[in-house]
Amino acid sequence: MVFYFQARPEDGDYTIFMGIDKHENEELIKYGFPEDIWFHVDKMSSAHVYLRLPKGRTFDDIPEGVLEDCAQLVKANSIQGNKINDVDVVYTPWQNLKKTASMDVGQVGFHNPRMVRTVKVEKRINEIINRLNRTKVERNPDFKAEREAVNAAERSERKQQFREKKRREELERLEREKQSELRSYKNLMVAEKMTSNKEIASTTKSLQELEEDFM
Repeated sequence: MVFYFQARPEDGDYTIFMGIDKHENEELIKYGFPEDIWFHVDKMSSAHVYLRLPKGRTFDDIPEGVLEDCAQLVKANSIQGNKINDVDVVYTPWQNLKKTASMDVGQVGFHNPRMVRTVKVEKRINEIINRLNRTKVERNPDFKAEREAVNAAERSERKQQFREKKRREELERLEREKQSELRSYKNLMVAEKMTSNKEIASTTKSLQELEEDFM
């Protein structure tokens, strides 16, 4: 089971979600989306909270309010972290999560530690937690099917982009051939015109010759 929350609407269409236990976390780790940002209390046990970014958004432009929502939710779902102040919450893109066979269920590392950021949560803000809980929805998604559907859609989009690229290249090739033919035709016309002028000059009598004919 996965819990879904709606971040503050004034910041845009952001969905926050987390697994109910470490086994759900394994599925989320395995079948995440490139748009997902992972949150966890640093050096403590906590829920794995994810933020799904809208298309076109990046890790660098998460609104401050949305970031606070995620950090507060992680802190509230940490047995130890919920009891103390000044808690560090780390977050990183899903693609930066590293999972090896030797790791315990729900445990992760990072491919690139420099892509991990930290936000400090001074204290729990009940107003934020209560607002998020009012949007809470429980679902039982098929993570694998969702990931495969996204992969299929991405493959289809890439194929369409490839076909469109080939179509543009073919149109450009035909246009180049057309322009080349036009240039060749113009050159031919110029050459024929020059030849005709020379022939006229060679066959036409000069003014002096015409005058001599009348004398």
